[in-house]
Amino acid sequence: MTKEEKKVIVAKYGKDEKDTGSAEVQVALLTKRISELTTHIRANHGDATASRALMVLVGKRKRLLKYIASNDRAAYENLIASLGLRK
Repeated sequence: MTKEEKKVIVAKYGKDEKDTGSAEVQVALLTKRISELTTHIRANHGDATASRALMVLVGKRKRLLKYIASNDRAAYENLIASLGLRK
């Protein structure tokens, strides 16, 4: 992920352009990294380290989504709809 891509994600999901710590921004950034790792693993089936890293990222995103859902249900639903998670 390039710096420009990260800035776009932070601007879209954050409260301002420097808001990289909020849970919504973290979930959006993790989702981008997960999609990149998924394409890498499809091309490189034997890469066990990348597979483990993917599972770690998915777990972290799951915990953050659970946190958002428990604190602000409307923000959670908007976030998963905009990211295309949970069909």
